[in-house]
Formats: sequence, C-alpha cells, structure tokens
Amino acid sequence: MSWNHELLLKINTADDLKIAPYHPDMQTTGTPTWIWEVVVENRLFVRAYTGIRSKWYQAALSQKAGMIHAAGHVLHVKFTPIDEAGLNQKIDEAYRHKYAQSSFMTSMLVRHARNATVEILPQ
Repeated sequence: MSWNHELLLKINTADDLKIAPYHPDMQTTGTPTWIWEVVVENRLFVRAYTGIRSKWYQAALSQKAGMIHAAGHVLHVKFTPIDEAGLNQKIDEAYRHKYAQSSFMTSMLVRHARNATVEILPQ
C-alpha cells in the first residue's frame, strides 16, 4: 500500500511526526517520540538519531507496526528497514534540504543514523 499524496504532503509540511511502535502485546504503543521525517519518491522515511540501539527503532524492527501522530492524524502504520544504498543517498539529500537550517542535520547523515533508516508505510 502507498501513501495518499495529499496526506503525505501534509505530514511532510507539518514536520511534527511522532512515532510509536507497538509493544510486544501488539495492542499498546510506546510513548510517541518526535522524530524528523523526510519524503523521497512519495515514500516516508525516518532515522534514529542515536542509531540502531534506539528504543523506538528496536521496537519498530521487532513489532514491524505501530502508530504515527502527524499533521493532526493518528495513523496505523507498518515499519520496514531499508538497505538500498542508492535510496539512502536520496534520503540523505532530503535531510540536507529539509533540515539545512539545523545544526543537528549532519547527525542524521552519519553511518549509525543511516543504518537505522526505516520506511513508514500506511496500514
């Protein structure tokens, strides 16, 4: 399933995404965590600033589903890691462009953050 283009544009513009993977019971989620997101090729991506040891990242990989809070919506989603080198380069460019004014932007381009890149898919 792919994103509705208008909704994806709203999510990207609002820049207020909070991620909440399910707990192992697959009923409850963790506390929503604010995270930077980018859109590449009509797909939604996030990275764990602290890398693969991030609690939300570990839960997202383990449960493969959860919720996001963004642009006034609460949405059920699926999480999938990416490992495509070419796609990761495009995601880097999207972070550079969207967050160019932030002194933290370069932290999202280092290897440990790149290794913790997740695609968020609508459910």
